[in-house]
Amino acid sequence: MPVGSLVSWRQSSLRGRVLKYYLYKATKAVEFYRPIMYLFFLAQGLNFTQIATLEVIYNLTTLFGEVPTGYVGDRIGRRNSLLVGTVLIAVTLLGIGLAESFPALAVLYVFWSAGYNFRSGSEDAWLYDTLTDDLSEDEFAHVRGRGESASLAVGAGAAVVGGYLGSIDLSYPWFVAAAVTGVGALVLVTLDEPETYRESDSDDLSFRRTVGIVRDALAQRNLRAFIVYYYVLYAAVTYLVFVFLQPVFRTVVVDIGVAPGRVESLLGWFYAAYSLVGAVLSYYTGAIEDAIGVRTWFLVLPFVVGAALVGMYFVPVLALPTFLFARGLSDVTRSFAGQFVNERVDTLGRATVLSAMAMVSGLAVVPFQFGSGVVSDAVSPLFALAAGGLALVVGSAAVRWWEDPMGARDPAQS
Repeated sequence: MPVGSLVSWRQSSLRGRVLKYYLYKATKAVEFYRPIMYLFFLAQGLNFTQIATLEVIYNLTTLFGEVPTGYVGDRIGRRNSLLVGTVLIAVTLLGIGLAESFPALAVLYVFWSAGYNFRSGSEDAWLYDTLTDDLSEDEFAHVRGRGESASLAVGAGAAVVGGYLGSIDLSYPWFVAAAVTGVGALVLVTLDEPETYRESDSDDLSFRRTVGIVRDALAQRNLRAFIVYYYVLYAAVTYLVFVFLQPVFRTVVVDIGVAPGRVESLLGWFYAAYSLVGAVLSYYTGAIEDAIGVRTWFLVLPFVVGAALVGMYFVPVLALPTFLFARGLSDVTRSFAGQFVNERVDTLGRATVLSAMAMVSGLAVVPFQFGSGVVSDAVSPLFALAAGGLALVVGSAAVRWWEDPMGARDPAQS
């Protein structure tokens, strides 16, 4: 085949795989249930401490499951790992919609977390290796951002639908989300494994060697600092925003005169709005990287978010723009974090290292979740978020005093 034709074929093949990736991202379906998620749990008779306990169960499962599932992803392939996780999530969503007690939800949360374990490292690893096939790995943040944009754009409509479905029956959004997630599994069946992965020594990858790969990655000094800075502090605190958004939103809008019966439908529109904000920002992830730079982004963002969380305790109505702001930036920030880590690890073991990052984040969020649940029951969710914001500002400053979390660029060779 002539060189020009070969290049054209490779580019066409890459475009096809990236388009399927966008389609898969659009089927993640979380916005159907997210506007009513914690209202659903409260309707089942759970209190804030029990809701926080569910989140702890989720993250403990993440903690103990991330490296093993990342290892499985490195052994059986990124696509197969994504497929297992997606099917598991679809079945679990159906089960949550049918659940009526805390014990049942606790069991389902274990399987829910396991499903995301299979997807967490493998998704970014599949994309990065796919782009590496075409020598386009520098486009990772750009392509991942476009994928998140597709997911959020679809999610905007899903949030409105989910809000209205929830006003009829709080279990309906879970059933619809399960069906749409199942469509994602069908899309994954059509994907191929990246050539970069197939040419690696995955068949010789023992679990002991995998642990060594993770240990070597964590031995990088600036990577350790980045893990504490982003995966421990920032990710843990901003996770609390999503946990307490719904009760805080309900309190704020009722206080300004909205009828309690309209809260669920308004939540749908609010989630749609913040999905659209996230979609626009994610679409321009590459442009943001060029204009601001990953380093400046991470060195400034924790302090801005932390200050906003503290400020909304004193002026509760500020919670609405703060939630929009925090949600809109979360996917861009996650894309930049994924690129930062990907550039510093090798292809072999990539999914396991990325899963290890998620494992660290899952462990770190546990004390935040327990503490915030107890504080919310004792004082209020707004106070718990303000305390988290203060911890983010102080902790981020301490990490920067200890070690520059961004360090010098020293990417590993893939």
